[in-house]
Amino acid sequence: MNKNIAFIGAGSMAEAIISGVVKAEILNKEQIIVTNKNNRERVEQLQQKYDIRSIMDKEKVAHETDIIILATKPYDLQKAVESIKPYIRPNHLLISVIAGVSTDYISNLFGGNTPVVRTMPNTSASIGYSATAISAGKYATNEHLEQAETLFNTIGTTTIVDENDMHTVTGISGSGPAYIYYLVEAMEKAAVEAGLDQEVARTLVTQTVVGAGEMLQHSGESASTLRDKITSPAGTTAAGIEALDQHHFEETIRQCVKSARDRSIELGENE
Repeated sequence: MNKNIAFIGAGSMAEAIISGVVKAEILNKEQIIVTNKNNRERVEQLQQKYDIRSIMDKEKVAHETDIIILATKPYDLQKAVESIKPYIRPNHLLISVIAGVSTDYISNLFGGNTPVVRTMPNTSASIGYSATAISAGKYATNEHLEQAETLFNTIGTTTIVDENDMHTVTGISGSGPAYIYYLVEAMEKAAVEAGLDQEVARTLVTQTVVGAGEMLQHSGESASTLRDKITSPAGTTAAGIEALDQHHFEETIRQCVKSARDRSIELGENE
């Protein structure tokens, strides 16, 4: 990929993407720049860890890049835009990984017909397994969309979605890894309470989750079908599923996704 990219923001999501891109070797390390508002220590930490460049001067950042990835917190976006807006060129592509913020809002902040592509990756990007949704803003061309796809394909899968669906995507794949980790925590605690060694429990639960994911990915069968295949009537799995049903597990998950989606909408309404 013959483009220089800059990350405005140096938090966990920016690091996850940087880690994935560096591992994929789609760019030379000197093509990657990281900067943030004023936390030089954090920026230098990422520079040393991934052997990339760190630049605090926003004019220099803009001058030396083709693609700028906005990876700030939503409440820091406006200040981030103000710091770099005077130096944005017409041929810059802006890629947002900020939850709840529309491409129209970002384009308006920069003024003019600024091309923006909105993405929702997740932190599995750091190991190349992100499920990233991508939406093109009104000023983004197919070429811009392809550039974003090329970049995010290096850290997992990409799926083009309508921007109106991004709030739901945020509640599913954006926040989804945290739900899975929460489930794993609970299973590990239950295993330890039942007498298993902590490391044994972690090994078994982790491999179980990985194996289930691989089955979903490669078997060609639905989650419902796979579940039915291992749920014998009156068996151990059936007993576990019955306990989940008694505690309204499915409804809990529905509310979990809805709450995350609603929060994404709230963030958008603060634009």
